[in-house]
Amino acid sequence: MLNASCARSWPATRSLPPRSTSIRLGVRAVAEHDFTGKEWYQAGHFPGNPIVPGVILVESMAQCATVLAMSLPEYRDGLGLFAGIDEMRFKRMVKPGETGRFEAMIDKMRRGFARVKVKTFVGDELAAEGVIQAIFQPNKK
Repeated sequence: MLNASCARSWPATRSLPPRSTSIRLGVRAVAEHDFTGKEWYQAGHFPGNPIVPGVILVESMAQCATVLAMSLPEYRDGLGLFAGIDEMRFKRMVKPGETGRFEAMIDKMRRGFARVKVKTFVGDELAAEGVIQAIFQPNKK
């Protein structure tokens, strides 16, 4: 699970981390999460027409991007911080009962600053895509 690499102290994300399905060190990561409809954020979003909030999809993609960057030895056990979100587009709703597949590919990485292209799929259908920017502090080893 992703939370082994990027532990979160905020209770909202402790139950969120998707499971890793593949990682090519420093190149690409893929993870999945089954949205059950029982998650805390589903209450009220939206009654009678539940959908997974876009911010949850962004957080899932960010966690996938974090695991990817932290697969590099110099950043393993380091700290990753959000620096920005660009070009984020939502193409379809993700509903409870569906499995989201999150993909992250490093576009650029220099001196701890990463630009990571991220996507969310449901099956083969693109649900969201964008670019996440983050700053990674190296581990102290």
